[in-house]
Amino acid sequence: MRTTQAERRARTRAAILESAARGLSRYGYGNLVLEQVATDAGYTRGALYHLFKNKEDLTLAVREWVIETWDQEVGVAVRQESDPVQALLTLARRHAVFCRRDIARVAVALRLEFSGQDHPVGNQIEANYEQLIALCANLVKAARRAGSLPPGPPARVVASACVGAVEGTVIALAGQAPHDERYAARAVAGVLGLEPD
Repeated sequence: MRTTQAERRARTRAAILESAARGLSRYGYGNLVLEQVATDAGYTRGALYHLFKNKEDLTLAVREWVIETWDQEVGVAVRQESDPVQALLTLARRHAVFCRRDIARVAVALRLEFSGQDHPVGNQIEANYEQLIALCANLVKAARRAGSLPPGPPARVVASACVGAVEGTVIALAGQAPHDERYAARAVAGVLGLEPD
């Protein structure tokens, strides 16, 4: 059975996005070579430029793809939790598992590379972190309303500490499964003032 042009295009796009994500996580934006991205994906530079106009366009598409993948693998599980404290711990565990793959390290690599710069890629990465902090802040507020967490510092401060604890733990324990998952949850539990499991 012959594949359609749309199917071939989707397959090419997926391969290039995955290759670019690996390259961005390893080398950063400044050192990403588009010809190498295309070659590693099994395509020509022309195929890459047929789908993406430049490095920025490709990187923004990778960012969107990573966010969609994160939502499927982490966000859905967090939203399914009825207890906001469990939702925060689920986020920590699932995020640690998600970060075991190269594609997950893209956001951290780009955030560090573009820190303090006004650049479209850096601005989008910061917007994504703001969404994550807002999600965590809403969960902290919900947990306080439910009596699961005591009053304390502003929810946004606690949320930022939770995100920082998870990110720091998964970076420090990269390649050390299953400890990364366990200690990410413990780090968040510590920020929240809970006894670890």
